[in-house]
Amino acid sequence: MSHPTHLLGFPRIGARRELKTLLENHWNGELDEAALLQGAKELRQRHWLLQKGAGVALSPVGDFSLYDHVLDAQLLVGAAPARFGFDPVALSTAQYFALARGNAAQPALEMSKWFDTNYHYLVPEWRADTAFAAQPERLLSQLREAQALGVAAKPVLLGPLSLLWLGKTKGRPFDKLSLLPGLVAAYRELLAALAGAGVEWAQIDEPILALDLPPAWLDAFAPTYAQLRPDAPKLLLTTYFGGVAEHAGLLKALPVAGLHLDLARAPEQIAAFLDDYPADKVLSAGVVDGRNIWRADLSALLARLQPLAERLGERLWLAPSCSLLHSPFDAAAETALDPELKGWLSFSVQKLNELRTLRRGLERGRAAIADELAGSDFAVAQRRASPRIHNPAVAERLAALPAGADGRASPYPVRAELQQAWLKLPPLPTTTIGSFPQTPAIRASRAAFKKGELSAADYRQAMEREIELAIRRQEALGLDVLVHGEAERNDMVEYFGEQLAGFAFTAGGWVQSYGSRCVKPPLILGDVSRPGAMTVDWARYAQSLSAKPVKGMLTGPVTLLQWSFVRDDLPRGEVCRQIALALNDEVLDLEAAGVRVIQIDEPAIREGLPLKRAERDGYLDWAGRAFRLSSRGVADTTQIHTHMCYSEFGDILPAIAALDADVITIETSRSGMALLADFAHFRYPNAIGPGVYDIHSPRVPSAGEIRALLDKALRVIPAERLWVNPDCGLKTRGWSEVEAALTTMMRVSRELREELAQDA
Repeated sequence: MSHPTHLLGFPRIGARRELKTLLENHWNGELDEAALLQGAKELRQRHWLLQKGAGVALSPVGDFSLYDHVLDAQLLVGAAPARFGFDPVALSTAQYFALARGNAAQPALEMSKWFDTNYHYLVPEWRADTAFAAQPERLLSQLREAQALGVAAKPVLLGPLSLLWLGKTKGRPFDKLSLLPGLVAAYRELLAALAGAGVEWAQIDEPILALDLPPAWLDAFAPTYAQLRPDAPKLLLTTYFGGVAEHAGLLKALPVAGLHLDLARAPEQIAAFLDDYPADKVLSAGVVDGRNIWRADLSALLARLQPLAERLGERLWLAPSCSLLHSPFDAAAETALDPELKGWLSFSVQKLNELRTLRRGLERGRAAIADELAGSDFAVAQRRASPRIHNPAVAERLAALPAGADGRASPYPVRAELQQAWLKLPPLPTTTIGSFPQTPAIRASRAAFKKGELSAADYRQAMEREIELAIRRQEALGLDVLVHGEAERNDMVEYFGEQLAGFAFTAGGWVQSYGSRCVKPPLILGDVSRPGAMTVDWARYAQSLSAKPVKGMLTGPVTLLQWSFVRDDLPRGEVCRQIALALNDEVLDLEAAGVRVIQIDEPAIREGLPLKRAERDGYLDWAGRAFRLSSRGVADTTQIHTHMCYSEFGDILPAIAALDADVITIETSRSGMALLADFAHFRYPNAIGPGVYDIHSPRVPSAGEIRALLDKALRVIPAERLWVNPDCGLKTRGWSEVEAALTTMMRVSRELREELAQDA
C-alpha cells in the first residue's frame, strides 16, 4: 500500500547560501541579470533532483523565490502596487527588486513577520480599485523546468483568502473582502493554466485558517473554493503553524481533493478529522517538524501513523508539518560538530530521509526499517539522559526568586525625572538602534581570528579601532545617545548564545530571514546560565571614548528564545526565564561598570504571540516576566531601552506597556507611522522612538520624508517623550548611505527642536 511523500516547500537559499551570493553580487553590479537568473535556475533544479533522489513523490514548484513568496503571489495575480507605476505584464527583474527594496521614487513594500516565524514577508497593498489578472508565465516556466528533469511537480500557490488577508488597505477605507471576486477570477485563470500544462495536483496554502478568523472570512471559503474547482487540477489545501480542528466540518466539506494538517504543532487535531473523513479526499499528515532541528522519534511517529494508515489506506500522504523554508539545509555538512550532538539533529535533507523511512515502515512493516528505528531510539534516549541537558543550579535559582522579583523600584515618571537629571538630553533626543556597518574589514578580521590567523590581542585592537571609529562618527553627526556599533558581534543572537551555557552552534545551519538576509539560529539544548561577562569590557571601552552616554546593547530573552531552535523537553516559558536570569547578571555588571543606558532588544516579542487568542494571555505573561527579570535590580537612574520591529502591536499594547521599558523604539517608516495610531489610542505611557529611516532598503530618505514622519509622530506622542532614530540596526548598510541618512535625520531633528523652542 503506497503512502506518497511530498513537501510543502524547500529551502531556497541553497546548501551554501548560493542564493544570497547571487543576489548580493547582482545588486552590487558584479553579476548581470542573465547570470543571476541562470544561477537561480541551476539552484532550484539541484533541489528538485535532490528531492527526487530522496524518493519524494511530489516536489513543490513555485516555492522558489528571488526575494519573497508573498510578493511572487501578488505578481501572479497582476497586483503590483500602483504607486510604483509598473506594468505587471512586463515586470522586469529590476522592477521586481524595486518593489522589495525601494527605489529613488518610492519606498519598498512594508515588511511583516510571516505568522509566528522569523521570516519577513512583503505586505501586499490593496486599494479599493485594485484589479487582478492572472500572470502565470513565471510559474509555468519553473513547472516546465521541473517536468524536463522528470520531476513529479506540484505547483504551490498561496491561497486567495490568505493572500488577501495578509495585505493592507491603502487609500480610502474599504472592506478587503470586496476584492475577492476579482481575485478569485484571477486564481481560476492560474489554475486553468496549470491544468492545461498537465498538472495533476496543485498545492494551495491557506495558513490563515490557524488564526481566529472573523465569521465573514470563514464564510468565504466554501463559495471561493466552489468557484476555483471547475477548471483546476486536484487541489491539496494546506494548513500549518497550528491546529484547525474547529474548522474540521468546513474543511472536510470543501470541494478540494485533499487536506494537509500540521500534526507537529497540533497533533491532537487529527481526532476532529477522522470521523466521517470524505472517502474521496487525501489526508496529508505533517508529522515531521518543519520548524525545529531535532531528530524525529521515528518509533513514536510510526506508532501514531499506523492507525491512520489502516483507516485511510493510500489516501494517507506523508509530509513535513510546513515548508522546510524554516529549516537549515543539511546536517551532514556539520563536520566539526560534536558527534553526539550531531546525532540529535535533522535538517531539511535529513527530514527527507525521515519521511522516506516512515513511508517504508508503513508500506513494508517495522522490520524493513529496523536499523533506522534503532538509530532513532538510541539518539532519543541519549539526548534525554545526556548531562548536557540539565543543570540543577539553574532550576534552583528560578525556584528561589521572590514574589515581585520582576518589577522596577519606582514608576516610570519618577525614573524619567531622575534619568533626565544626569542625561540632560535635548528635546527629541537622537540615537540609533545598535549596530553600524559590518564592513569587509570587520568580517575579515573576525574570520582570521576564528581561523587562528589573528591573535586575540590583535583582534581586540582591530575591534577597538572599529568601535572608536563608530563613536567618533556619531559624535561628528551630533547624536545624543551613542552606541558602540557592535563590530565584535557576528549576529545579535549567535554572539550571546556562544557565551551562554546551554547553547550550541552549527557551522552551516542557515535559514532565510528575508531576501538575501540569512540567520544561523543557535540550538538551545540544555539549561541556560552565564559563565562570565559577555559585553562589559566592550561597553566600558566604548564609554571611555565619549562624555556622551553610550548604550550597553543586549539581545532580550524572548528574542534569544524565538530566534533559536529550542529544546522540546521543557515549556518555552521556563527556558525563557532561564535566559532572562542569565541576562540579568550581564545587566547588573554593565550598570556596575558605569553603563547607565542599557538596551535589551526584543524584536521577536510579537512574533512569539500564539496564533490563537485563547493561548495569548499565558504567553504574554511569561514573556513580560522574562523581560522584566532581565532588568531586575537596576537603579531608577539606569535607563532601560528596548527595540521591536516589523510587527503589529495594536492587540498587545497593554503587554508592551507592562514591559515597563523607559524607552521603546519601533519600526514605523515603511508603514508611514501607521503603527502609532495604536499607541495613541492606547495612550502609551513611556517614551517612544518611532523609526524614521528604513534600514532594510539601500534608499536614503529625504529631509521631507523624515520631517513628514516626525510631524505625524508629534501629533500622537508628546515631544518630551519622543525619540528620533532609524528603524533598526545599521549592520547591513554601507557607511556612505548610513552617514547620509543620519545627517539628514539630525538636520531635521535640530530644525524641529528650534521650532519647538520657539513655540514654547
